[in-house]
Amino acid sequence: MRAARRVALACLLLALLLFGTWRYALDWHPPERDYPAQGIDVSHHQGRIDWLAVKGEGVDFAYIKATEGGDHRDRRFAENWRGTAAAGIRRGAYHFFTLCRPGADQAANFIAAVPAEPGALPPAVDLEQLGNCARRLPLEAFHAELATFIRTVEAHYRKPVLLYLTADFDRAYQVSARVRRPLWLRSIVFEPRFGARPWHMWQASSFRRIDGIRGSVDWNVARRPESNSTR
Repeated sequence: MRAARRVALACLLLALLLFGTWRYALDWHPPERDYPAQGIDVSHHQGRIDWLAVKGEGVDFAYIKATEGGDHRDRRFAENWRGTAAAGIRRGAYHFFTLCRPGADQAANFIAAVPAEPGALPPAVDLEQLGNCARRLPLEAFHAELATFIRTVEAHYRKPVLLYLTADFDRAYQVSARVRRPLWLRSIVFEPRFGARPWHMWQASSFRRIDGIRGSVDWNVARRPESNSTR
């Protein structure tokens, strides 16, 4: 019986340790003392968001999915765009760039969906393999289409585009080495160790839980979220 009690106590302590670790992970984010500007990126997958509650969680800025490819519009973009404004959260829009539509079509889709507002953060383009078309463009063809997208979007919004990159996409298409724009790099928990130059924004978590959003949300830190630098 004494051995059974010891086993039960050990199991209880292990369960408490695992629970504490899980709770810590859900709230983990890079420290504010090192990265005072912190924010989220969202899409319709987060459902209806209480932006006033989100602001109380230390969210300084938000990037909101607007479009994908040549014709898809995120169904909650307009709602989230209004909600961030009402809550006083700085916001920008992002476009998921597909490998199976011309850059001109994708730029037109984004411009039709996203208001040109002087106070908004620079537009971002999401470049990643996950969820993209099965088609894989040759290197030079991809860069020609991306250049068309960037040129068109920047001419409309008069701000340099922010490049969201995963390590595998950057390896495949050499984006950070060939396109001189601010980098938004994905590297969960550990600071990014890829990219041809220092990052501008870092997506550090994809599992944080905060008030105002049901489920997890991507958490980001920015060196200078208001900057238009192309370094």
